[in-house]
Amino acid sequence: MPEALIPTVRLIPLSAARARWILAAALIAGGWSGVAPAADDVAELVARGGCPGCDLRLATLRSIQIEGADFTGTVLREADLKYATLPDARFAKADLRRTEMENTTLPRGDFTRANMRGVDLEKSDLGGAILVSADLREADLADTVLDGADLRDADLRSALLRRGSAKGAVFRDAKLEVADLERMTLDGADFTGARLSGADLDRVKAPGAIFRGADLRSVRLASADLTGADLTGADLEDAYLRRTNLSGADLSGVKKLDQGRLDLACGDAATRLPEGLTIKPCGAENAPDRDG
Repeated sequence: MPEALIPTVRLIPLSAARARWILAAALIAGGWSGVAPAADDVAELVARGGCPGCDLRLATLRSIQIEGADFTGTVLREADLKYATLPDARFAKADLRRTEMENTTLPRGDFTRANMRGVDLEKSDLGGAILVSADLREADLADTVLDGADLRDADLRSALLRRGSAKGAVFRDAKLEVADLERMTLDGADFTGARLSGADLDRVKAPGAIFRGADLRSVRLASADLTGADLTGADLEDAYLRRTNLSGADLSGVKKLDQGRLDLACGDAATRLPEGLTIKPCGAENAPDRDG
C-alpha cells in the first residue's frame, strides 16, 4: 500500500470521568440492567474500581473487594452485596433499596443522600461512615457497627438497630420514630434535636450521650444506662424510665417529666433535675437489669 494511504491510528488518552462513562455504557449495553452480570463483567467492575451511574439492580456482587470503590448515583436496588469488602466506598445518592448487604465491610463509606429504605446491613461495619440525609427507613442494622458515623438528618424511622454499636456517632436532627435501638452501645453519641418518639432504647448503654432538645415522648428507656448524659430541654412526656440509671445526668429544663415516672428511675447527688423533682439513689431495688 502506498505510504500516503496507510491509515494513522492515534491513541487518545481518556480522562478518569470519560473512562467511567464508557465503562458504564458498556456494562449497561452488555446486560447489566436488571440481570446478574457475568464473571468477566464483575472482574471488569473490580478492575475499574466501581461503576458510577450504572443500573445494577438485581446484580450479584457477593464478596467483591474494592478499596475506594465509586458507586455514586448507581442503582443497586435489590442487588446482592453480601460479604463485600468496600472500605472508603462512595455511594452518595445511590439507590440501595432492599439491597442485601449483610456482613459487609464499609468503613468510612459515603452514603450521603442515598436511598437505603429496607436495606439489609445486619452485622456490617459502617464505622466512620457518612450517612447524612440518607433514607434508612425500615433498614436492618442489627448488630451493625456505626462507631463515629455521621447520621445527621438521616431518616431511620422504624429501623432495626438492636445490639449495634454507635459510640461517638452523630444523630443530630435524625428521624428515629419507632426505631428499635434496644441494647445498643451509644457511649457519647449525639442525638441533639433527634426525633425518637416511640423508639425502643431499653437497656442501651449510653454514658455521656447527648439528647439536648430531643423528642423522647413515649420512648422506652427501661434499664438504660444514661450516666452523665445530657438531656437538657428534651421532651420526656410518657417516657418509660423503669430502672433507668440517671446518675450524673443533666435533666435541666426537660419537658413534661412527672415525679411518678421519675420515681421508677435512679440517680445520685450529681443528677440535675428541674425544680421540684427528686430522684431516688440507685440500689438493688432500682438499678438497671442486665440479664437476658
